[in-house]
Amino acid sequence: QVQLVESGGRLVQPGESLRLSCTGSGLNFSTSHMSWWRQAPDKELEMVAYMTKASIGSHITIPSSARGRFTISRDNGKNILYLQMDRLNTGDTAVYLCKAETDRFQTAWGRGTQVTVST
Repeated sequence: QVQLVESGGRLVQPGESLRLSCTGSGLNFSTSHMSWWRQAPDKELEMVAYMTKASIGSHITIPSSARGRFTISRDNGKNILYLQMDRLNTGDTAVYLCKAETDRFQTAWGRGTQVTVST
C-alpha cells in the first residue's frame, strides 16, 4: 500500500523560506512521477511543482505562480520528496499535498501540511 506523509508546514512571515518534506512508503520514488499541490480556501487545487520519474530524466515543471521561488527535489534512497519555498507571500497560504503516480499505475496523495504566511 502506498502511503505519503507530508511535514514541515507552519506559520511564517512574508519573505521567509520553508522546506516541506514528503516521506513515502510502499513505492519507489525513482520510478514514480512526484509532485506538490496546494489547496487554498475557496480556490481550486493547484499544482506547484512536478518531477517526472528518473528513467525519463526527472524533468521538472514549475508553474508561473511559483517559478523562481519554489524548488522540487527528491532523495530516492530515502523516499523523500522536498519542496523548498523561498520569498513566501500571503498568497502561498494553503494546505500543501504530495502526490505520487507510480510505475504500477497507482495514484496516491498525502493528507497535506498547512502553510500559513502572515504577519
